[in-house]
Amino acid sequence: MGAEGAEAADLDLAGPAGPAPAVPAGADGVGVVVLVAMGHGGEIGGGLQPVNVAAEISAGSGAAEAPYSPFMERLPRYRTGDPELDAAIAELVTRAGPVEHVDLVFEMIVSALRMARDGAARGDFKIANSALKEMRYAFHVFAPYRGQRKVAIFGSARTMPEDPLYEQARALAAAMAERDWMVITGAGPGIMSAGIEGAGTENSFGVNIRLPFEAATSQFIADDPKLINFRYFFTRKLAFIKESHGFVLLPGGFGTMDEAFELLTLVQTGKSHPAPVVLLEVPGGTYWASWKRFVEDELMVRRLISPNDLDLVHITDDVDDAVREIEGFYSNYHSIRFVDRALVIRLRGLPSDEELERLNEDFADIVTTGRIEPAQASPAEIADRDHVELARLRLRFDRTHWARLRKLIDAVNHPSSTDGTSRPAPVVSDQPDTVSGDAGPNAPGVD
Repeated sequence: MGAEGAEAADLDLAGPAGPAPAVPAGADGVGVVVLVAMGHGGEIGGGLQPVNVAAEISAGSGAAEAPYSPFMERLPRYRTGDPELDAAIAELVTRAGPVEHVDLVFEMIVSALRMARDGAARGDFKIANSALKEMRYAFHVFAPYRGQRKVAIFGSARTMPEDPLYEQARALAAAMAERDWMVITGAGPGIMSAGIEGAGTENSFGVNIRLPFEAATSQFIADDPKLINFRYFFTRKLAFIKESHGFVLLPGGFGTMDEAFELLTLVQTGKSHPAPVVLLEVPGGTYWASWKRFVEDELMVRRLISPNDLDLVHITDDVDDAVREIEGFYSNYHSIRFVDRALVIRLRGLPSDEELERLNEDFADIVTTGRIEPAQASPAEIADRDHVELARLRLRFDRTHWARLRKLIDAVNHPSSTDGTSRPAPVVSDQPDTVSGDAGPNAPGVD
């Protein structure tokens, strides 16, 4: 089936309804068993506990009054405020069949009902409704490919095929596809079409924005099921950032500048996981050199950004260098996760004792207390089956200096240069990568 867009495809991609679960009957003959997500100390997030809603609510002063009960206390704190309505939502979730993350499903329904009670305008409902449908469909399309690395390619829709930039984008995408990476583009013409052409449709995703102007979807992916049509830029950007492990930007207009600065903002503030960001030019080009001058002369001189923030990007006019930068970022580093307010860096291999000592000396400025130390997988990671096979470093990161954290990642990738001042060509592992699908590789996990 070709991609029909988030709204049209919503019904087409709806999965088959699961069998209704067998439930014990309550006082009124209708039984409901809800799997309530529980964690330590009564918090949401742990195992699922079956509870007979009908029996719980009918107990005490009667079903009509629906008094709070031990079951109701186990629901998420975010509720409608109406015990009977909360119980009905729990029943509805259960009747949908086997459902994971029932606490979150419950809260999403509560949000919709709260909007209704707030008297939200129809326009507000349309935004929330369309955004949720677009995100659901995008998650559905990307889900089978979560274990594959992906690089997002940004650039102008107006770049013509005869422009050297077109060939640069095509060559970059082809090189990444040869290394078993997939590409994500905006599915339009120009640089986006070059990326799809280079990688091949089978290795490409298209996240298209519906606009009343500019050309239609690229011919290379028009009927592919990995094409997703978005109404809103913000949901489209979410798909780009969440699903990508690396980013390459070629010269473009306002849209490219918007994507560049928003991406850097997310990485600079820790709202997205660290990732390689390459600004790719053609030999003799001036676009990114001029951009860097502006950033240095207008932003850095005025102290509107930190001196290290430009370390978040790598400017080059060489495709091979761009590929080394992207692959090298994952030569030893794998991913991060916050556990008990500490940052856990997952690696393919631990540094030596001497290298670890140098890391502690060179990066003490971003460690609030203690040291950078090897660690075992935490109970939370084990419970989530979150890459427990990988080595780990643990530190109390200050959560402020993300560009310095990027330097730390460079150092664990290239131990001969722990201060991160140089980025030599890495020896890239041939082991396949697996990426956690809990919150997406670029949405920092917090326990």
